[in-house]
Amino acid sequence: MRKIRAILVDDEESARDVLSNLLARFCPEVELLEKCTNVESAVKAIHEHQPDVVFLDIEMPNYAGYEIVHFFDEVRFEIIFVTAYDSYALRAFEISAVDYLLKPIDIDRLKQAVSKVQQTVDLKQLADRYSLLGKTLQTNEVKSIVVAERGYQEIIQISDIVAIEAQESYSYIHTASGKKYMASKHLKHFERIFEDQSTFLRVHKSWIINKSRIINYSKTDLSINLETGISAKLSKYKKTEFEEAILS
Repeated sequence: MRKIRAILVDDEESARDVLSNLLARFCPEVELLEKCTNVESAVKAIHEHQPDVVFLDIEMPNYAGYEIVHFFDEVRFEIIFVTAYDSYALRAFEISAVDYLLKPIDIDRLKQAVSKVQQTVDLKQLADRYSLLGKTLQTNEVKSIVVAERGYQEIIQISDIVAIEAQESYSYIHTASGKKYMASKHLKHFERIFEDQSTFLRVHKSWIINKSRIINYSKTDLSINLETGISAKLSKYKKTEFEEAILS
């Protein structure tokens, strides 16, 4: 279960402090990314952080909280309204808010609201994984893999992988952007995934490489230099197979 990424929007400092403290104390599954004072700054923060949920006060200057939806072509985050006025409840649910909290905030109601968001986040994550599986089955070709990164599901394009390096019971996936992902899988797992793809070669007990990302290799050092400054080891037992593969 990954953390729920959240933004809090309220023009009153005391209200922001109260809710952020309640979340920290009673909802540890929520990661508060930013606290905003108005709708304009919230829109900027949402574009920057891509949160799962926005805790949104309604009564604010310039724009009412529920007007935030007008700033987006597609609303890809959940909304929990937080307000002192229950007369706004109908408006909240008209724009499909996941929940509605009245000030002063009841802790049990807050937990329930967060639980609703967690369910939607888990379902979206599952939908992403099934979507990826569906595309793979349709084309009969693996084009992406999903790895967990700090509690989040990351989709990595196969073509972006430069090499995969084994480290004890883990593997590090090196990508063309220079980013490295850690996966709790052995190289054998990735070898099975890539068995029908001639682009990937097992060149050492600790390395799988993408041959299209090779810069050069040393016959004397038995090392393969790849893009983004990666140097992979070449096993002397794999040398002939490797040379045949890169010439094919």
